[in-house]
Amino acid sequence: MEIKGSCCCGAVQFVIDDRPSMMGKCHCSRCRKLGTSTMVFVKRGQFRLVSGEDKIQSVEPQPPYKYVRSYCRSCGTSLGEPLSADDTFPINAHCLDDDPGIRISFHEFVAEKPDWAPGPEEEKA
Repeated sequence: MEIKGSCCCGAVQFVIDDRPSMMGKCHCSRCRKLGTSTMVFVKRGQFRLVSGEDKIQSVEPQPPYKYVRSYCRSCGTSLGEPLSADDTFPINAHCLDDDPGIRISFHEFVAEKPDWAPGPEEEKA
């Protein structure tokens, strides 16, 4: 299974070999504002950045948040953490061009979810 992904302008392209380990949704204000609220988690060995490394800009977290968030400098698409050195890291699920074969299995920072946004119970309806 090969899952292709890219930013909106196509400058950043990547491939995920095999199904991601999980998909989750973060409701924190930072992830929502940076556009990375639904993520798939991939292992370092299954992720290949095909093009655009020079187009990736990162935003460092402030406590209590711990994840770096990256985006394409050309079009602004939020990417997750494609430059992470960790063994497992998040990639913005909205950047996937193919179905990853998994669905949302967890929600975090639900207390920060705005009243207008659907929560875990409403998404299953």
